[in-house]
Amino acid sequence: MTKHKKYQTLLPQVESLVAGETDMIANMANVAAALHEAFGFWWTGFYRVDVQQLVLGPFQGPIACTRIPFGRGVCGTAWQRAETVIVPNVHDFAGHIACSSASNSEIVVPVIRDNRVIAVLDIDSTAFNTFDETDKHYLEQIVGML
Repeated sequence: MTKHKKYQTLLPQVESLVAGETDMIANMANVAAALHEAFGFWWTGFYRVDVQQLVLGPFQGPIACTRIPFGRGVCGTAWQRAETVIVPNVHDFAGHIACSSASNSEIVVPVIRDNRVIAVLDIDSTAFNTFDETDKHYLEQIVGML
């Protein structure tokens, strides 16, 4: 099944998981699990904005960094820019924070409410060049459902 088809299949599932649920943590947990299971990514999860840092939220995968400063690493950069950041090779990203040496590519999608970033969705892959505009398109739709 193509990546596009996987996302198309996943969208209604995510929509039904979050429909009517007002607890953001619960929704983040289910979205992380659904994405992780559908795609088998290395790490799939959320970091929540807490003053001037990101704090680890619900995730699937190995142990992760607990706190990330504003503007640092891929997550902090996506938060600072308030836009999706796709990194084909994390080893080439200046200031990358290596929570796991197994991660080789990454996408970070900001969760924006009332014109401010409240969290980021962070997905890591052990393969290089995993993420592209297709991921960006669908993941932005998914975080918009939260």
